[in-house]
Amino acid sequence: MTSSYSTDIVIFGGGIAGLWLLNRLSNQGYQVILLETDKLGSGQTLASQGIIHGGLKYALNGALSGAANVISDMPARWRSALAGEDEIDLRECRVLSEHYYMWSNSGFRSKLKTFLGSKSLSGRVTAVEQRDYPDFFKAATVEGVLYKLPDFVVDTNSLLDVLIEKQRDRIFRVQPGSYTFKRNESGLVNAISFNDESMQFVLEAQKFIFSAGKGNQQLIDDASLTKPKSQLRPLNMVYVKGKALPPVFVHCIGDSFSLTPKLTVTSHSDAEGETVWYLGGEIAESGVGKDKDAQIHVARKLLATLFPWIDFDATEFHCFTIDRAEANINNNTRPEDAYFIEESNVLVAWPTKLTLTPNLADNISDHLVASGVVPSTPSTEQNLSDVLEPAEIATSRWG
Repeated sequence: MTSSYSTDIVIFGGGIAGLWLLNRLSNQGYQVILLETDKLGSGQTLASQGIIHGGLKYALNGALSGAANVISDMPARWRSALAGEDEIDLRECRVLSEHYYMWSNSGFRSKLKTFLGSKSLSGRVTAVEQRDYPDFFKAATVEGVLYKLPDFVVDTNSLLDVLIEKQRDRIFRVQPGSYTFKRNESGLVNAISFNDESMQFVLEAQKFIFSAGKGNQQLIDDASLTKPKSQLRPLNMVYVKGKALPPVFVHCIGDSFSLTPKLTVTSHSDAEGETVWYLGGEIAESGVGKDKDAQIHVARKLLATLFPWIDFDATEFHCFTIDRAEANINNNTRPEDAYFIEESNVLVAWPTKLTLTPNLADNISDHLVASGVVPSTPSTEQNLSDVLEPAEIATSRWG
């Protein structure tokens, strides 16, 4: 005999987007469960640098694009949550740096881009007087201009822990390929059937949300959806470990006309407390296709050029590739905002960027209300822990 369970909403994907949605919808009274086929945070979440940014890099041409307009309010929204003043209480989340900086070298184009970007975001970007430079930049042996941004950096491991803590009994791991989507007489997805050697049961829901990042495309295929389309943007990320590395959080703006920072650095700690510099920006994009040795060679050369006052001889360099998943709209165009699309009772969602996660939750919450999805009465007779195992939490690449 096949057991039957029911809930209001099933979320697929245990990264920050799915976990934020789980907390948000649960707080609104919905019966929600989250399913993960790997470890929580194992995809884009722990590969993120944790920057909560306000869109400056989208304004480096001197004009506010749609992306910059959408993102500009996000740091304030996150700070509200970190202060316990939002629907999602992040007071226990660790902040790695309260400020983020932008370093412009002495090149003319670099200074011009920085100037135009700062004017586009007037009041949110301030030049730092040399006497107020953080210790790292006070030691600089090259000329440059330092700006303070409204951005800041959260510890994604800590963020995961906070979002998981209050929802542990709603989060489960499922084996890839262990389930099939079922449709009702109207052709709408209304249930998931689990049928393998270890379990046979059906889980019904009012709505299904796919927020699994790279895994969204497989879910789209499994549910036989035709409208949502996903695309991947590969990156070759580098991290540097060293006991003597000082903490630094900075975008380095180069002399090319690219709107992407030449280098973006965030600082973290490994399990032994050793400092880790995590490198993103243009180096991660241009490094796609390079092997490990080639990418590390480029990273060493770039760091030596940008920060000649730092000794990298005793440091360890590592790199790995990741795929950022985004919605594919208008023939491979990248969405400027958090994005979701509904088909056959399924919402397929992409936050697009970590900083836009609250925006995605707002949009989906509003959509559910507008669609007439209302919380049901909790059942005391069913417990999914009888048939599903809890999902484990992933760790950062550097341990």
